[in-house]
Amino acid sequence: MITRRPSGERGHFNFGWLNTFHTFSFGDYFDPAHDQFRALRVINEDWVQPGQGFGTHPHRDMEILTWVLEGALEHKDSLGHGGIIRPGEAQRMTAGTGIYHSEFNHSSQEPVHLLQIWLLPERRGLTPGYEQKAFPITERWNRFRTIASPDGRERSVTWNQDATLSIADLDTGTKLQHPLASGRHAWIQAARGQISVNGTELKQGDGAAVSGEESLQIEAAEDAEVLLFDLA
Repeated sequence: MITRRPSGERGHFNFGWLNTFHTFSFGDYFDPAHDQFRALRVINEDWVQPGQGFGTHPHRDMEILTWVLEGALEHKDSLGHGGIIRPGEAQRMTAGTGIYHSEFNHSSQEPVHLLQIWLLPERRGLTPGYEQKAFPITERWNRFRTIASPDGRERSVTWNQDATLSIADLDTGTKLQHPLASGRHAWIQAARGQISVNGTELKQGDGAAVSGEESLQIEAAEDAEVLLFDLA
């Protein structure tokens, strides 16, 4: 079964400095029908204006991954980490027992476009942690590249949940197949372009929950960037 989550039905707020869309309940947006999917708790699509951002704030007991689509995001946290996240780089934070961080648009001229992803951890009270790695487009071109996993396979960032995130940048007409093991579920997010998943069309910003399927047939109707979560 594939259940489409249309882009236009997501929670939406425009604060001027931040234009944000929420796939699942988040902050002042609450939708009991779309609170989470399996361990996947948050997919926020954000556009942050030049020089603006999220001031220092706390998190705990969450696995947080940031994926920048355009622009550059500047990160600082209470563990002493700091740096710039650019397209093709995944940043993972384990909030665990508690972490403070800030995220600001690194540019004074161009907006930054990003996806912020949260997963519930396998258990509470983990030691906070941080990781950032680059995944060049040559590794994602017309194939799925694992960027986050519980065991760090394929040099991915490591998070504390039985979930794998893979990303592909597809040319128009490209077809990919992803098998789903028995009892596994998937979430597909169309970050750019338009795709079909087992015949279900997804446009930019659309997502889809997948359960009870043996495999996924993904075809790009136009140039596209796709996130695939394989979930317990």
